[in-house]
Amino acid sequence: MSMTAPVAPHDVRAGRYGPVLAGIWLFFLIDPLLAGVRADDHLRGWAGVLATLAFAGAYMSLWLRARIRLRTVGDFGPGSVAGAAAELGLLIALATAMMVLLGEPGIASTVYLAVGVVMLFRLPYAAPLVVLVAVGTVLLGLLPGWDFEFGTAFGVLAAAVAVAGIRAVIRRNSELMEAHQANAALAVENERSRFARDLHDILGHSLTVITIKAELAGRLFDDDPTRARAELADLERLSRDALTDVRRAVEGYRDLTLPGELARARTALSAAQIAASIPGSTDDVPTPVRELFAWTIREAVTNVIRHSGARHCEVRLSADSVEVRDDGRGMAVDAVRGSGLLGLQERAAATGATLVTRSLDPGWSVQVVMS
Repeated sequence: MSMTAPVAPHDVRAGRYGPVLAGIWLFFLIDPLLAGVRADDHLRGWAGVLATLAFAGAYMSLWLRARIRLRTVGDFGPGSVAGAAAELGLLIALATAMMVLLGEPGIASTVYLAVGVVMLFRLPYAAPLVVLVAVGTVLLGLLPGWDFEFGTAFGVLAAAVAVAGIRAVIRRNSELMEAHQANAALAVENERSRFARDLHDILGHSLTVITIKAELAGRLFDDDPTRARAELADLERLSRDALTDVRRAVEGYRDLTLPGELARARTALSAAQIAASIPGSTDDVPTPVRELFAWTIREAVTNVIRHSGARHCEVRLSADSVEVRDDGRGMAVDAVRGSGLLGLQERAAATGATLVTRSLDPGWSVQVVMS
C-alpha cells in the first residue's frame, strides 16, 4: 500500500520521487507472486501471478491518476461517485481473482483495497466501505484451510486511517495555500487602492489650482503683466511642491509629505471612530515649512488617537501655522513628555518656529507657529 503522501498542489520538488516511494509499498505483494510461482497447478499459479501483476498495475495507475488530480484540483477523488466506483470495481475484481487463484496469499490485496477506497471516496462514503473490507478480511479467515486474518484486518484499518489523515492534511494545506494567495492578492489590492487614494489627495486639488492659475495668468498677461508674473511664480511653486510630493509618495512613503499626512490622518481618525475636520488644500503652505507641518500633524494626530479619548479632531492649516485640536480629556505632563512632542519642539526650533501646547475646554491643542 502507498503510505507516501501524494504531491500537494504547486509542490514541484516533492513530485519526482513520489511514484518510486509509492511503488516500494507494493513489496507486500511478493507473497502472492511467490505463491503463484510455487503453485502445483502451474496454469492456475501463473494466472494468479498475472492477476497480481494486473492488480499492482491497476493500483499504481489509480495512485498516479489520484496524484495528478491532487496537483490540479487539490484532492484525490475522480470527481464523481460513478467514476470512483468504476475504479474501485476493477481493483475488487482483480483482488477477487487473486484470492480465487492463489488462495490465502491473495488476501494481501485487501490492504490496498482499503487505501484505494480512501483515495477514491470522501469520508462519508469511504468509512463504511473500509469497515466492510476489514470485516470481509476477517470472514475470509473462516474459510477451510485459511488462518484467522485479524492482523491483516487491523492493517486494513490502519492503512485506511493513515491515508485518510494524509488526505486531510493535504487538503488543508491546499486550502491554506489558496487562502494565503487570496490574502496576498487582497493586500496588494488594498495597498493599490490606498496609494491611489493618497495620490489623488496629493495631486487632485493642486492640479486644479495649477490649472486655474495658468488660465488666470494667460488672461492677465496683456492687461496686468505684474500680476501675471506673480501668478506664474506661484504656479511654479505649486507645481514644484506637487512634483516633490509625488516623488516622495512613489518612493514608498519614506519621506513625509503634507498632503500625504493629511490623507493618513483622515484615514487613521476614521479607523479610531473619531470625527475629523481636515483641510483639503495645502497650496498656501510655503515649501520650506511643509515637512515640519507634516511632522506636526503626524505626531499630534497620533497622540489624539492614543491618549485623548476624543470624539472630534480638527486640523487647522495656514501659511504660517498648523494646529491640531481635539475635544478629549487633555494630556498629563508625563504623557506630553513621552508623546514625541519634545522631538517636535526641537524640529520646530531648528526651522525658527515655536511649538505651543495648551488645554482647551474640553480638549487639547498642539500648534506650530512660524516666528
